Amino acid sequence: MSTAAPPNFEEGQSTYRPPRFNGQYYGWWKTRMHDFIMDEDSELWDIICDGPHVPMKKFEETGPIVPKDRKAIEKNYRAKKILVYGIGPDEYNRVSACDTGKEIWEALQTAYEETTQVKQSKIDMLITEYELFRMKDDESIQDMHTRFTSFINELYLLGDVIPRNKLVRKILSALPGS
Repeated sequence: MSTAAPPNFEEGQSTYRPPRFNGQYYGWWKTRMHDFIMDEDSELWDIICDGPHVPMKKFEETGPIVPKDRKAIEKNYRAKKILVYGIGPDEYNRVSACDTGKEIWEALQTAYEETTQVKQSKIDMLITEYELFRMKDDESIQDMHTRFTSFINELYLLGDVIPRNKLVRKILSALPGS
């Protein structure tokens, strides 16, 4: 089973560069990329979700139709640049023909997000892990909490949220009597 975040991940990257996706841990990268883009410029996220809206105008009476607002075109290229800078060469090959940030985002989602059936199977497996969760004999409380948080976060990324009060009760019941 994969985890919501890479194990033993050491990034050490600048807050000025987008998070890097190498083909693994897509849900983790997707959340971080969303936050990075929102911090850069929330309009870029709108362009990625909705596509660029480029109003057009006719250049003179018989001339060609040209973009009315260059800002929308520039924002789309900025969104594309952030997404492309955040992926590795294999992922770039998947999206290199995309014209918009929206097309890039959707191509990555199609390639890396599970189908509904796979997603539900994963949720069922994680719920079983939650129900059977116990502290291991050789495990510290911090390690137990990290392991617990890992699959709870993955459940959250898959859209299944367990209320906080249930989580607290579960982790307390997972502790040994000693």
